[in-house]
Amino acid sequence: MSDAAIAAGVSASRTSVLRGRALMVVLTAIALVVLPLLPGFESDFARSLLTQMAIAAVFALSFNLLFGNTGLLSFGHAVYFGLGAYAAIHCMRAINHGLPLPIVLVPLAGAIGGLLSGIVFGALTTRRAGTIFALISLGVGELVYAAAFILPGLFGGEEGISASRTKAVIDLGFPLASQLHVYYVVIAWAIIAAMLLHAFIRTPVGRMCHAVRDNPERAEFVGYSAQRVRFISFAVAGLVAGIAGGLHAINYEIVAADAVGAQRSGTVLIMTYIGGIGHFSGPVLGAIVITWLQSSLSAYTAAWQLYLGLFFMLMIVYAPAGLSGLLLRHRRIAHGGALARVLGSYVVAAVPIVIAMAGAVLLIEMSYRLATQPELGTRMRLLGMSLDAASTWPWVLAVCSLAGGLALLRMTLPLVRVAWQRALQAP
Repeated sequence: MSDAAIAAGVSASRTSVLRGRALMVVLTAIALVVLPLLPGFESDFARSLLTQMAIAAVFALSFNLLFGNTGLLSFGHAVYFGLGAYAAIHCMRAINHGLPLPIVLVPLAGAIGGLLSGIVFGALTTRRAGTIFALISLGVGELVYAAAFILPGLFGGEEGISASRTKAVIDLGFPLASQLHVYYVVIAWAIIAAMLLHAFIRTPVGRMCHAVRDNPERAEFVGYSAQRVRFISFAVAGLVAGIAGGLHAINYEIVAADAVGAQRSGTVLIMTYIGGIGHFSGPVLGAIVITWLQSSLSAYTAAWQLYLGLFFMLMIVYAPAGLSGLLLRHRRIAHGGALARVLGSYVVAAVPIVIAMAGAVLLIEMSYRLATQPELGTRMRLLGMSLDAASTWPWVLAVCSLAGGLALLRMTLPLVRVAWQRALQAP
């Protein structure tokens, strides 16, 4: 085969891939536009939850650029989200007082705030990597959080800073009076941010992020400054985190010190890791799952953070590649009857898992009621049962359920292993 024929084949293949990606972007955009109009999503609560998921996805994507692509574990990434949010809320206040800008452009102020803060702090923090970088990022986070209370004129102190998203000289015929309009603005910016990040990852600097993550000495040897690559990646991550902060300001119309706090930094780390670091879709999936869990669990139990922590630990131990990694593994065996056999083994293993989980939930909820909510009394209704946490039999039932479920699970796990071995050996 001639060189011209090979080049033509490569060009055709690349064109086909680009068309496939463009089609995927268009279909995703259409699905996101239609989603809040479907039955079950017409309420303001559902649309607000979808909006929060989109904001969290942008924030998690920015963190994944640092952690998953460049290998920089930051414990203070909320700084760039929060400073972008503060820049956006100040811009909103200026618009409320007559600045001729539409509210839909406020995330640009957040992007500028996140970029500038990323440049300022990145010049210091990216000089080192690994544990030193993580500790410095933690110090930067605590510094900015403390400054939020020391400088009330800039950060609003404990009360924060508020503004209105509906009071603007220019609204472009798209006033943000309803949650549906806010959702569409957030989704539009989320798509823009995701496309920008995807484009950056495919640039030479973006590709070198992987090399710096895996072997910075080799990257230096071939002529790239590892510190400069880390700095550029840090600045871009700050810009995207600032966009997420700007969307947060529009959605809530208030920004307080918690926007730069350690809890938000920890939450985005959990989202990214559970979704799957290194996979572009992983942070999006993790943001959706964790946002949904926070909303749903907090409505049913006061111990929701404990369950979230347990879920995080189980994912680290048994699924370190995250949810996206699990989906990719199952996609590889999705041919013939291999996937059906694996799913059948899951059904068998699900029975003892449910039994063990029921026992664990009983123990946690009764312990939490007695330890932290004595004013509510010992009588409670849980898992469809009325019980008294002060009596003996609920504790015996919970322990037996947990122990029996775990014992049965040990017996059924070999079935899952055998199903996976056969699935991997299938032609």
